[in-house]
Amino acid sequence: MSNRDAILALKESLCEQIIGQQRLVDRLLIALLADGHLLVEGAPGLAKTKAIKALAQGVEGDFHRIQFTPDLLPADVTGTEIYRPQDSSFVFQPGPIFHNLVLADEINRAPAKVQSALLEAMGERQISVGKTTHKLPRLFLVMATQNPIEQEGTYPLPEAQLDRFLMHVTIGFPDAASEKKILQLARMEAMEKQAPDDDVPHPIHITQQQIFDARSEILQLHMIPAIEEYIVQFTMATRNPLAYGDDLSGWIEYGVSPRGTIALDSCARAHAWLNNRDFVTPDDVQAVAHDCLRHRLGLTFEAEAKGVTPDHIIDELIDRVSAP
Repeated sequence: MSNRDAILALKESLCEQIIGQQRLVDRLLIALLADGHLLVEGAPGLAKTKAIKALAQGVEGDFHRIQFTPDLLPADVTGTEIYRPQDSSFVFQPGPIFHNLVLADEINRAPAKVQSALLEAMGERQISVGKTTHKLPRLFLVMATQNPIEQEGTYPLPEAQLDRFLMHVTIGFPDAASEKKILQLARMEAMEKQAPDDDVPHPIHITQQQIFDARSEILQLHMIPAIEEYIVQFTMATRNPLAYGDDLSGWIEYGVSPRGTIALDSCARAHAWLNNRDFVTPDDVQAVAHDCLRHRLGLTFEAEAKGVTPDHIIDELIDRVSAP
């Protein structure tokens, strides 16, 4: 089985477990293949936690969930040095960040110092304690969640920290047909819990080397210069919106950083690869544009007063920036 067939089989398995959240499954796999991190925003009960736990079961590696709370300390995430009285030495005790797949649940519940500790680890792929630097695993993915409904007692992520995330995915409630399937699946899972362990089916297992090989294949996908120029012009339009309309100029306070350009490129490649293509099209860029850019756009007060959202601005950019 090729690397792509193995990943697509994993995708099919995840879709059978995570009903009505196809977009979340797709974005999780894109983040895994593009070697980035994911911020997921949605109401409670939409299978955010279940999605990454199911991914962890299908991938070689370990998983850990960190519940972010207002009393959490940076050392509770990164780890700390423990004093050993028997030989008067300090030994580093790794924190929960030292896992392959990490769920940062309700990241906006923790104060800024804790958020910064996590996001520094995400960006640098290492942490420093005292004079010692500790490398994080080569396969390292953080999925952070935040609840858009209850905002009391939260610490919103600053724009500079949001920029560290490869994608910001917003998810909504499933439709009636999916809700019925969720009900049936929940009943089936409850029955499986009562069965002996040998009778429970084991999920597909993807090795870390298969993921690394798939990443190499994705980087080698064919992208014509016109598509590369399209990606650049798309992000440049957020920095010079006046060239694309007075309304956009009045809505955008600041544009997308170079991380946004890189995210568009890597996610568009992963999207094309997951769709069984060896080349990137403008449709791939447009398919991931909202998730790659919505958290990187700064809106003016005028835009917020008129109810203009980042998604609406990205829709306008897709219409106005000429595609090859």
